[in-house]
Amino acid sequence: MREAAFVNKNKEKWQLFEDALYQKTIISPDKLSDLYVELTDDLSYAKTFYPNGNTVVYLNSIASAAHQKIYKTKKESKNRFTSFFKTEFPLLFYSYQKELFVAFIVFAFFTICGVFSAATDTDFVRLILGDTYVNMTLENIEKGDPMAVYKDANEINMFVGITMNNIRVAMYAFVLGILFSVGTLYIMMQNGIMLGSFLYFFYEKGLFWESSRTIWIHGTIEISVIVIAGCAGLVLGNSILFPKTYSRLESFKRGMKDGLKIMVSTIPFFIVAGFLEGFVTRHTEMPDWLAILIIGTSLVLIIFYYVIYPVKVYKNQLTHE
Repeated sequence: MREAAFVNKNKEKWQLFEDALYQKTIISPDKLSDLYVELTDDLSYAKTFYPNGNTVVYLNSIASAAHQKIYKTKKESKNRFTSFFKTEFPLLFYSYQKELFVAFIVFAFFTICGVFSAATDTDFVRLILGDTYVNMTLENIEKGDPMAVYKDANEINMFVGITMNNIRVAMYAFVLGILFSVGTLYIMMQNGIMLGSFLYFFYEKGLFWESSRTIWIHGTIEISVIVIAGCAGLVLGNSILFPKTYSRLESFKRGMKDGLKIMVSTIPFFIVAGFLEGFVTRHTEMPDWLAILIIGTSLVLIIFYYVIYPVKVYKNQLTHE
């Protein structure tokens, strides 16, 4: 390969690394390290085939300046868990706000579709939720306790079962992103339609407020984090569809790695959602103000950690580097 062709092939990657090195842009420590490895490989190649060229001088200068930067950025705190949730993940997730927005819009759209379909087709709710659930809920409504389904099982069993099931659904949303993001969008569609049908079912029975104040106690976090898992799936799928300057395989590896980090971030929230559904939601006698407080706190927590906080961490990193 001629030196000019070698430069044209790799210059965007080198420029990205140089911008990060001189604080013109912010990238995660892992990505910075990966770029450093690729740059040193390119330097070795250039030394072999263009030993007297300007490319060697250029790459050598960047590699030398980057050495301390890499080890400073890659240095991990003593508490890896805290470091991940406090800094590493928010900085990573800052780059994926667009995917989060797309996952939210798709989910919201199909939730509306679920409401509309349930309103125009009397059999639609049974098709989506199943005859067993619908009949059981109708019996509970007749008994004067429409939310009795949340009181049937033992608290601990319900907590464990629901948490594991929610994580399973989220993993489907993530892993199916490998089908060029289509699989993830299908999971968003499926769950959105189910939610819309569920909401309309209780609305039609005149129980919209009672059902909402109950299910959103745990559902605020549960539904939100499923959408975030959808974001992880889109990150994975888009890494295959849009590899940018990387090879498709390398882009896929990066998408898988980043998607897994997003999934890890959701685990504590799924545990909280499972706890709320297993131990708190069943107390339908709680005052409205308490239910609203739990729902509002959950919503603020999700918006802060996944939307506001990544921006704050990014700006803080930009200021201090």
